Amino acid sequence: MAPATVTRFAPSPTGLLHLGHALAAQVAWESAQAAGGTFLVRIEDIDFTRCRPAFEEAIFEDLAWLGFSWPRPVWRQSARLPIYAAALHQLEQRGVLYPCFCTRQEIAAAVTAPQGEAAPVYPGTCRHRSREERTRRMEEGQPWAWRLDATLAMAITGPLSWQDALAGSQQADLSVLGDVVLARKDVATSYHLSVTVDDAAQGVTLVTRGEDLFDSTHVHRVLQALLGLPVPQWHHHRLICDESGKRLAKRDAARSLASLRASGLNPAEARQLLGPMPLALP
Repeated sequence: MAPATVTRFAPSPTGLLHLGHALAAQVAWESAQAAGGTFLVRIEDIDFTRCRPAFEEAIFEDLAWLGFSWPRPVWRQSARLPIYAAALHQLEQRGVLYPCFCTRQEIAAAVTAPQGEAAPVYPGTCRHRSREERTRRMEEGQPWAWRLDATLAMAITGPLSWQDALAGSQQADLSVLGDVVLARKDVATSYHLSVTVDDAAQGVTLVTRGEDLFDSTHVHRVLQALLGLPVPQWHHHRLICDESGKRLAKRDAARSLASLRASGLNPAEARQLLGPMPLALP
């Protein structure tokens, strides 16, 4: 018997939710409902400089207004840092991590090929530093981050595949994002590490999220193999864009669900703004 479908909506409380978030929550909710499964809410609050309790409360208010319900208590990543540290240690023991001391400016200067709107792919500057230099710089207190050695990781795991409900079977390819950051000196996890560990721990069987995170799934599939975690299916759905065709984002002051609610919009009208549900159940 196939396991019951478990989906999740995992926002960061760094601002108010907008219609793009509503679409993501709706896809996760309807995917679970259609399969008689479970819809979870998880708070991804590892960005300690930007996360606010008020934004977290607003998330719950918006989701309840839209008509969603979910099991309590809600998981918060800020309460699971020791779990991520243990996973990071496991990866360190496998030899697939190395400390990187490069600043964003140094990385940008080292990358000559155009990267579009995405962050530049790390050129591997620190991958070849000697053990002695790494140790010295870390002992000196220089800022550093743990990066995944993509080449070595893929050599260990061998070829891997993953299944997207819309795009079909995919071969894991870490060259898309390069040697990604998995933790920093001051924060012992990253989005890639924490989301992979948490989805497995919560028994998520169908990861629904926007197509802007499609490339990240290559990383998550490799981390699952390295950490011995179960492999879910994925559904990367379309995004909601503004009049210029740019996807909605908090940093661009996208109109919030709270403001739409205050203007008199009801939940049914808000859902109509989302358009047809991009559902494709596995």
